[in-house]
Amino acid sequence: MIHFPSTRSGHPHWRFELRQCLWLSFPLATAQLAQAATGFVDTIMTGLLGSESLAAGGLGSTLFIFCLIFGTSIVSAVSPLVAEAHGAGNSQTIGSITEQGMWMALLVSLPLSLLLYYSVPLLQLLGQDPQIMALAVPYLKAIAWGYFPALMFATLRSFVSAISRPQSVLIIMVMATGINALANYILMFGKWGFPALGVEGTGWASTITYWSMAIALITYLLWQPEFRHYRLFLTLTRFRPRQFWAIAALGLPIGCMSLFEGGLFTAATFLAGQLGVTTLAAHQIALQTVALTFMIPLGISQATTIRVGQYLGSKNLRGVGLAGYVGIGLGIGFMGVMAIALLLFPRPIIAMYLDLTAPDNQSVIAMAIALLAVGGMFQLVDGIQVIAAGALRGVQDTNIPMVVSILAYWGVGLTTSYLAAFRWGWGGVGLWSGLAVGLATAALTLTWRFRHQVQALQHCDKSVEIGHS
Repeated sequence: MIHFPSTRSGHPHWRFELRQCLWLSFPLATAQLAQAATGFVDTIMTGLLGSESLAAGGLGSTLFIFCLIFGTSIVSAVSPLVAEAHGAGNSQTIGSITEQGMWMALLVSLPLSLLLYYSVPLLQLLGQDPQIMALAVPYLKAIAWGYFPALMFATLRSFVSAISRPQSVLIIMVMATGINALANYILMFGKWGFPALGVEGTGWASTITYWSMAIALITYLLWQPEFRHYRLFLTLTRFRPRQFWAIAALGLPIGCMSLFEGGLFTAATFLAGQLGVTTLAAHQIALQTVALTFMIPLGISQATTIRVGQYLGSKNLRGVGLAGYVGIGLGIGFMGVMAIALLLFPRPIIAMYLDLTAPDNQSVIAMAIALLAVGGMFQLVDGIQVIAAGALRGVQDTNIPMVVSILAYWGVGLTTSYLAAFRWGWGGVGLWSGLAVGLATAALTLTWRFRHQVQALQHCDKSVEIGHS
């Protein structure tokens, strides 16, 4: 096992920090890719049941993922708090923070699981087709039982990642992808004596997968001796208000920020639909592509949160700044390569979605090439903003970034998208240009905010030193 050097070193070097960030980012980013692959497999297998089943599965999955992102973002506040305690060498606090994170997972799960289980009024309010609803509602009832273990896994994942032991998460996520595919096959098509449940079977398969992930990680934590001194689960029944509200104070703004960002792309999809079938199809191709590559900077962002938090806990303020800037630089490097790939190789990318030789596809292909070109700029600023937000979480700054996300995503981004697409006549290219402008605004503002926070911390530290001298 690799043991991480202490974050208490007074002058960490950027090469050292780059190695640590890469070591943490690899399993976290790969786990994100595995999660994205699970959704991709679900879509492919549901499509085998027919177009109505595919639409119903997509509708149900969209609602579930919307709720899941909100919940997992809230409990992700465990990560910076545990990272800070880890940097300070306070193992008892680490255990109690994680246990309060489990309480938060339960509290968030209760209303949202009920919302998923009793989803008919919401779907009717959204004006969904009754035939599609008839297939989507059983799926939502089934997957609602998997919501709590999904949040429990997210909480414990934040814990093991924050103490620089994320490899177990990667292994479990990769295994879960296989479990999900197998359970889909058995329950959707009625294999091995089970009834053929169709779309509902996909929901039960996901629930089985989430419970398997949570049980596997809990078993690993109980089995490995290195985790015993954290005394996890021993005082789980004890409610600690101070730590619980610390998680809530950090987590709720993170959850809202995730919803604002996700809502931006949902709104953009509706706007693309108003521009016609060709624009909507091209938009979906480009969006699926950038969503996949986004998993890597998302993993880097999580690693940056941890490294910044660990330095904060050890009072190494030079390390706080270095960890944040190294993470942002790593994201720029990766997304820069992806941007070049989108510009130079759009047709091979589009070929994964469409037949390039079919005459009926040519207008969609041309539009997708144009959107992927804009996606180059889009990629770069999207990577910067998510990692800058992760660095701010490391210093436990989430309220101002939430406000920034509202103004940048909706005030600047969506407004510019609408004006460029509909008023200025740029169509789909204008829609994506507006998204890029919104994300660029967030990237610049959040990076400036992190620099300001680092300078404020260093100023406070110097004031304390002067006061003691």
